[in-house]
Amino acid sequence: MLGKWSRKLGPSRLIALSFVILILTGTFLLCLPVSARDGNFTSPLDALFTATSATCVTGLIVADTFTKWSLFGQIVILILIQIGGIGLMSFISMFFIFMKRKLSLQERMLLMQAAGNTQLSGMVKLVRRIVSGTFLIEGCGALLLALRFIPRMGFGQGLYYAVFHAISAFCNAGFDLMGRYEAFSSLTGYASDVLVNITVMLLIIIGGIGFLVWDDILKCRLSFKNYSLHSKIVLVTTPVLLVGGAIGYFVFEQNYTLQGNGIGEQILKSFFASTTMRTAGFNTIDYASMSPSASLLSDVLMMIGGSPDGGMKITTITLVFLSMVSMLRGQSDTIIGKRRVSTILIKQAAVIILVYAVYILAGTMLICHIEGLPMSNVLFEVISAVCTVGVTTGITPHLCAMSHIILIILMYGGRIGGFTLMLILGKQNKQPLRRPKENILIG
Repeated sequence: MLGKWSRKLGPSRLIALSFVILILTGTFLLCLPVSARDGNFTSPLDALFTATSATCVTGLIVADTFTKWSLFGQIVILILIQIGGIGLMSFISMFFIFMKRKLSLQERMLLMQAAGNTQLSGMVKLVRRIVSGTFLIEGCGALLLALRFIPRMGFGQGLYYAVFHAISAFCNAGFDLMGRYEAFSSLTGYASDVLVNITVMLLIIIGGIGFLVWDDILKCRLSFKNYSLHSKIVLVTTPVLLVGGAIGYFVFEQNYTLQGNGIGEQILKSFFASTTMRTAGFNTIDYASMSPSASLLSDVLMMIGGSPDGGMKITTITLVFLSMVSMLRGQSDTIIGKRRVSTILIKQAAVIILVYAVYILAGTMLICHIEGLPMSNVLFEVISAVCTVGVTTGITPHLCAMSHIILIILMYGGRIGGFTLMLILGKQNKQPLRRPKENILIG
């Protein structure tokens, strides 16, 4: 059945459609009175916004997750985060594998695109490792978080909170339940807790690196030269961005959000902000109180994003940057790690950056026009939405319905990927004729 659908719609459209179906299902469930803490129906727009944010593992919210949603509603959100983080196609495929049904070639091709893999071989094994690895890492994270949450909340509540936040962190979603202490407080109550901070950061980093990289690490061990070019780029640039971002926050925030903290807590908060700003939506500092320099740094980190999800992606930015360096050196080819990169790939990377730039500019201009808010705050929120990061300066709950619809569209477009969305909406040109070439002045 899946093979027939994939042949009719194509992999890109089927992946996009699967997210729509999941979002609409979550919207329906969150509208029900059983999902709300007060037992009343939730407005369809608020439910749609929350379901989109959870499925697209973003983290922007219109109402505090703990104070708004009942246990049933929280579990619906958690399931949306888990399926959205791993991918609906992976879950469907695991069901078929569990039922001992062989996947067709079309289904394997669909899985390859959904997982972001470049090779068709070994897809079934990769999906098994993705699902089992996800549960294993989330389980380890939950056990570590439980060491802090259980003594404070009791066994049942503490364990539930540990599982919820471990899944949210690993899937880079940023949803939290700390509204039981203060609405919209995220992890500010644990800002100085080393165990909670390091556990959440590790979960975010492991999830942000992506399973293709970890699959390379498991297969090649410490033999870095045998890693794929994708893995090499991610493993080299991720530490650079983490450390560079942390240094930036440490310097820029001395007279702002880090003022009055000890040196150890300043370093911890700086690294946490650098980690969560690229892919997740947690916070231990007040982003609305950041310095202008730190706010701009945050915009840049959000746009870069992680590896499989979030932002324009590390590999995209790295590829365009190295291509620019090669051009400045007068080289016709872009060489990375003794490998020549395809010109088509460089063009696709440039298109992705342009698409995201259009999304961000259009979204910012529209919301600024509708709301009359300062551009810096709106820009921060728009980038957070389209790059599926989920950090906020606190303006999202106070926006009007039209602005929420714009953010919903941006979160969805950011999750399925700018290039994928353009392929879906664009018309395929099958014209085999090559037109005459003419140069234009650029630069």
